[in-house]
Amino acid sequence: MLSQLSVKNFALIENANLQLNDGFTVITGETGSGKSILLGALRLILGERADYSVIRDKEKKTVVEAFFQLDSDKFGSFFTENGLDFDTETIIRREINSNGKSRAFINDTPVQLSLLKSLTEKLVYIHSQHHTLELMDKNFQQSILDILGDNQPFLEELKRNYEALQNIEKEIKTLSEKKAKQELELDFNTFQLEELKALQLEQLDFEQIKNEVERGEQFEEIKSAYQLVSLIINDDNGILEMLQKIFQFSNLSDANLKQLYERIQSVIIELKDIGDTADDELSNMSFEPEELIQFTHKLDAFNTALRKHNLSSQDELLELFQKLSNEVSSSEEIDSLIQEKEKEKSEKLMKANQIAKQLSESRKKIAKSIEKDVKELLSQLELEGATIRFKFLEKELNNNGIDKITLFFAPNKGISEQVIEKSASGGELSRLMLVFQYLLSQKQQLPTIIFDEIDAGVSGKVAQKIGTHLKNMGERMQLFAITHLPQVASKGKNHILVEKQDVSEITTTKIYPLNNDERIKEIAKLMSGDVINEAAITNAKNLLNE
Repeated sequence: MLSQLSVKNFALIENANLQLNDGFTVITGETGSGKSILLGALRLILGERADYSVIRDKEKKTVVEAFFQLDSDKFGSFFTENGLDFDTETIIRREINSNGKSRAFINDTPVQLSLLKSLTEKLVYIHSQHHTLELMDKNFQQSILDILGDNQPFLEELKRNYEALQNIEKEIKTLSEKKAKQELELDFNTFQLEELKALQLEQLDFEQIKNEVERGEQFEEIKSAYQLVSLIINDDNGILEMLQKIFQFSNLSDANLKQLYERIQSVIIELKDIGDTADDELSNMSFEPEELIQFTHKLDAFNTALRKHNLSSQDELLELFQKLSNEVSSSEEIDSLIQEKEKEKSEKLMKANQIAKQLSESRKKIAKSIEKDVKELLSQLELEGATIRFKFLEKELNNNGIDKITLFFAPNKGISEQVIEKSASGGELSRLMLVFQYLLSQKQQLPTIIFDEIDAGVSGKVAQKIGTHLKNMGERMQLFAITHLPQVASKGKNHILVEKQDVSEITTTKIYPLNNDERIKEIAKLMSGDVINEAAITNAKNLLNE
């Protein structure tokens, strides 16, 4: 409940501080007195964008502060989730200044406007005159059925399934696009893969093949080199035989000479091993021209592949081979993956349609009940015989279901129902919207509703009926109504007056509650204008006593 409202430096309001009560409160005042200014101040609290032109004194900041009595069971989790201190008397404040700065606070904690709005939209609903036009909006017509039919669980489940369905469709689209792209590239990739597969990159070592080719091309030279080594070392007149002659003086007693002999002996051993190795290589050497040709062909193919793909090593070609293998394999597997997704889509679509049909049945069921309730309530508002009808047509499934809903209205008996935008006058729309708000308020249980001239376009007995209707609503909730009608104003439990006053040649708006005597005069003024006579006073008293 909104228990207090403080407004400072806002348009014509210099300083206003209102203590507010529960039940039905009427707000009256002459046209242009500042009632819309009061609503503008409240809209700041509701998180709407600031209009800096409303700052009265540019040297000071504009401050709007609202006190709300909150239930911890209902709102405690919101404060906890958003890191805010909860208080049963929660203070919401909005400050703006002429420098274009705007700040919002919840219990003195600075918050973003989005967070402020997410809280206050649960606390206050302002119904302005233009909101009556929502009756012609198909989404609003549908929301009436869903709120009164307690369809939120159906809607939430449907939206989850529909969102999942859309995600699957996106996946299928992505896979199909990938498939189309791969099909364009598949032949080329397959050809390249076959080329690389023929190289046997995983089985062959092309560095070794390169060495074998080079050895084969130099076979005769290598053989001659081994022969020369063997000849020089092992021949009858070779190095070994000549070194053996040195040892004929090995028995001489010369220490340095003995050391030389030892070193020569080591050389002889090494030379002998070299000679034997050369002989072994010669005996094992063979030349197979066919093998050399095969190796050369493989090496040429390998080098061609390196140049073609602008690569420099066998490892890089292996990586390319694996990549092409994966792409070709992926192309072969993508059809089965699309089939799986299509099956999943079919299951989700079936589930979504099932929920949508349940939702539709619930809407049609509550529609009959609403049509009956609205007819009875309209009768109480001097629209005897007026009827409404919700017409259902089936449409393509979306996240709101399969129903195309249109509201039809007939203001009198014996008149066929037509779409509401063609069949209702302004006064009839106001009364119909009031009836719907009455029904919705019972479900939504908003702490505070503010009607801005919901009684526009009516008078006399109809106005009296609307006043009674608002009074009944106020018995279950905190309700404010801005009105120019004495029949409505007289039904309020509380009465607030908004008026202009000139103080020291400065016009200001004053807002204050009225006591019983002041109410009588204000209601009489609504009936007779500025000149209040005894008849108006008597009528005002009679209205208040009804």
